[in-house]
Parts: sequence; C-alpha cells; structure tokens
Amino acid sequence: MGKALPSVAPGSRPMTESLTLRVRLFAGLREAAGWSERTVQAPAGASPLQLWQQLEMAGAWPGDAGLPDGVRVAINQAFAAADTPLADGDELAFLPPISGG
Repeated sequence: MGKALPSVAPGSRPMTESLTLRVRLFAGLREAAGWSERTVQAPAGASPLQLWQQLEMAGAWPGDAGLPDGVRVAINQAFAAADTPLADGDELAFLPPISGG
C-alpha cells in the first residue's frame, strides 16, 4: 500500500520548511530599491521584519535594521504588525509613510 499523505484541516496550510512569498514595494520604497515586486523564498516562520532585513531594504531606505518609522506592512492586503508570522503563498507589501495636508 502507498504512503499516506498527512492530514490537513480544510482551509489550513501544511507546514513547510520554506515559504514562497510575493513581496511588493510602493512609492518611495519602490524608487529607493529599484524594483516593485519580487517572488522570494524565506524560512518557515519568517516575519515581515525578517524579510525587510533579508532583502537588505535598510540600505535602500534610511534607518536602522528595523522598519523605519512610518513604514507600514500589509499581508494579503490587510495591515499587519512587523512581527506577524508569514505563511506560504502570502503577499507581503511594504508601504512608505504617507503625508498629506
């Protein structure tokens, strides 16, 4: 008999050792980095902050190793904290500070 596949609850994702993510940059971040969208690999359990560091965004956007003040994170088009764990297939967006008057 063949090897049984692991059981996965409906609507959940199986655990993987690495994630494939779509990363998008907007406005000033896009211009500073020189790209707008990439597909990247990240370790399981990675957070947006870890991706920011992995992509070496601190060199393209002034600030320390953390997210600069005012940079927002969105996961699957919903605002999220920079330490939110990512899941395989997520879309991660970094948005620069927005000013207006």
